[in-house]
Amino acid sequence: LAEFGSPVLLLSGGEPLMRSDLSELASYAVEQGMRAVISTNGTMITREKARELRSIGLSYVGISLDGTRAVHDRFRRMDGAFDQAMQGVDNCQQEGLKVGLRMTVSRANASEVPAVFDILREREIPRVCFYHLVYSGRASDMIKQDLDHAQTRRVVDQIVDRTWELHQQ
Repeated sequence: LAEFGSPVLLLSGGEPLMRSDLSELASYAVEQGMRAVISTNGTMITREKARELRSIGLSYVGISLDGTRAVHDRFRRMDGAFDQAMQGVDNCQQEGLKVGLRMTVSRANASEVPAVFDILREREIPRVCFYHLVYSGRASDMIKQDLDHAQTRRVVDQIVDRTWELHQQ
């Protein structure tokens, strides 16, 4: 990939931190002149893991968040998933590792977008990425969860307005 000229290696999943060789892969990418980043649910980022990831040169950690505690835990089908993800954010911040949030927006969590912006502000998280729901393969039946045009427009307007508000602050 480095010889091909790819500037970034994004390790995603499933859950990339379940790989015992994740640090080795990311370190090798960095040695080859690439940026290495991960997309994770955040639950496995201990303070020690954050320190390790920073030390190998990982440049960014994106932690998936589906909304507030109740919504996120329901999406993840695990009580405490929200708190563990937020602890992962805290651990990255405490170790000086750039961290941001990632949210896939659907009918089930579109109303959570303002709350995610509140979390960004409260926790001083500098980045968020919003994604459209992608339904293909086994997830083809998820088309029912996608936003229609008007809903998408409302969400995009919220994102623009809240981004501008944060920028002004």
